[in-house]
Amino acid sequence: MSTSSTAFGEWAEAQLGLHNARIDREISGGNSNLTRLVLHDAGSLVMRSAPANTISPKAHLGVQREAKFMAALAGHAPVPDVVSWCEDSSIIGQPFALVEFVDGLSLTDELPQSYKEPDAVNQLGLQMATALGRIAKAPWSELGLKDMGRPENFLRRQVERWLQVRKDQPTRDLPELQRLGQWLLDHLPQDGPVGIVHGDYHLDNTLCHRERPELLAVIDWEMGTIGDPLTDLGLLLMFWGPRRVEPPGFAHVQAVSRHGAVIDRRELATAWSAASGLATGNIEFYLCFAFWRLAAIVEGAYGLYLAGKVDTPYARGLEYDVPALLQEAAMAAEGEW
Repeated sequence: MSTSSTAFGEWAEAQLGLHNARIDREISGGNSNLTRLVLHDAGSLVMRSAPANTISPKAHLGVQREAKFMAALAGHAPVPDVVSWCEDSSIIGQPFALVEFVDGLSLTDELPQSYKEPDAVNQLGLQMATALGRIAKAPWSELGLKDMGRPENFLRRQVERWLQVRKDQPTRDLPELQRLGQWLLDHLPQDGPVGIVHGDYHLDNTLCHRERPELLAVIDWEMGTIGDPLTDLGLLLMFWGPRRVEPPGFAHVQAVSRHGAVIDRRELATAWSAASGLATGNIEFYLCFAFWRLAAIVEGAYGLYLAGKVDTPYARGLEYDVPALLQEAAMAAEGEW
């Protein structure tokens, strides 16, 4: 047993009363932080930490943020229970969180064979919208989250930030990116709600039951903040329903829900509104914002491809993906959603 494993076992015994706790292996889940399975005599847990090779002294802050949001949302939304946050880097070499092990699936391009119901995807979509509504409804200011975001001018800062990034890091001529960015600034909601924002809400960042279409947990909270929760709804709707342009942007992303057989986006918006108690009258803005913001972000990766710094199918595909995303953003701005 390595020194770190011994130190972890001793810490888990002393702090949590876990007998024979050991780090077993790396498991899937999360795009940037490390996710490992922890075994002990009474069961399993998940350890979340910054990547093992990180050199940044602030690399753990995303995991800390994630743990804080999940701990605050316990009882308010389906999130894994947070068992402990350990700031002591001497235990495994960096701070870490221990959370409940949820034995579920993260879905993206196909459903498991066990999902026999013909409307399995629709069931999951409505459950996701309801869970997101519960998150938006959670009393964030009473849950110790007052310092976890800056809700004032939340939307304006987002739009101005990505307009500036694309201006400072030019790639190619994309007049729609600038035009739609200005449209968003000109149509900023004046009375948007304030609540908890996940920041990356889609099926990939949930865990679902292995045998039936049931949402078990919302995971990957590193981008959690306090802002306008309708941005999360816009993101959920962005990855739902038939693709409206050809070739579509990001055809591989959440393929299970991007086809004409699923229920209308408006049904998900209605479910979210029922769970949150909030209106969705300006949803075309938020859907436009979701498509536009994703396009503005990933155009940076296409710039790396043009500069010869990366050459992957994902980066090459952005030649078409980004304009397609902007086209769908324009359609949303015109009320076609």
